[in-house]
Amino acid sequence: MISGRGLAHTGGTLDKLESIPGFQIQQSSEQIRNILGSVGCCIVGQTERLVPADRVLYALRDATSTVDSLPLITGSIISKKGAESLSALVLDVKFGRAALYKDQQGARELADMLMSAGNGLGIRTGAVLSRMDGVIGRRVGNSLEVIECLETLKGNGPDDLMELTTTLGGLLLTMTGAASDLSEGRRRLSDAVIGGAALSKFQAMMEAQDVAKETAEELCSAHTDYFKVFRKSEHQMELTAAAEGIVCDIDGMVVAQVLHKLGAGRSKAGDPVNHSVGAELLVSLDQRVRTGSPWLRLHYEDPAPSPDQIQQLQKALTVGTRTQQNRPLVEEVLLS
Repeated sequence: MISGRGLAHTGGTLDKLESIPGFQIQQSSEQIRNILGSVGCCIVGQTERLVPADRVLYALRDATSTVDSLPLITGSIISKKGAESLSALVLDVKFGRAALYKDQQGARELADMLMSAGNGLGIRTGAVLSRMDGVIGRRVGNSLEVIECLETLKGNGPDDLMELTTTLGGLLLTMTGAASDLSEGRRRLSDAVIGGAALSKFQAMMEAQDVAKETAEELCSAHTDYFKVFRKSEHQMELTAAAEGIVCDIDGMVVAQVLHKLGAGRSKAGDPVNHSVGAELLVSLDQRVRTGSPWLRLHYEDPAPSPDQIQQLQKALTVGTRTQQNRPLVEEVLLS
């Protein structure tokens, strides 16, 4: 997001936004200035004039199998943020089974390097280390995640997604002096969601980035059928729990890998993405389930998921006796 302040994380959002009919991520410098002047924020993609060197860095990482190279990741992320003339930046750095870095130490090393580079450019930079073992929220897949974001902006979001959102935004408010501390910053973010200001801002940004006014209004209305706007997948399938007990774990990486093979992601730049492919979690951690009760709804197109893919998804769900406390989603807040 481009504004005088910025939030960033080590994963992309542009495919999700492009699932909104008409949403234009390619904007000229003049268009960006106009959007910032009228709305105050925008979410845009790389262009020939906006951080063009980043395309070279991405290609270099792919060609040399250095996707996890700390210096190249840092150069890629901070070059974009430096081009935005930010006064402050908060980075969401993930770690866990479903993240690039599997342990907290690796994520902290990346965060330290990102913060050092950002501060070196005169951008006050902080970071949040957040856990990504399972699914954050209840939906996976481009259009399904946008639907969940809209529901969150309407005050109906899952607790973990709200926790992460208010922590990131609250930290940014604290760093810029708009809040006295993180607690106040989180409260102000929560108030913006509950009071409707955040939803109104997102609607204005959609319209400024070429989404038809009628479409934006439909998506942001209190009671809407989202599939009047988003294309629904041709098929849905519900998977059921193989045993009775407490949901102890849902392996987010397994879910992501299966959905990727079904068309929800791309293996290389230029590959098509099927925005309608995804999954909905029908259960949450610590919930008791019965044998045969549905736990996941799969959205897919042809060809159908193979028996092996179905088996992989079934193994992603662990049901047993809960004997340990859930670890926090936000593990650490870092400021230089």
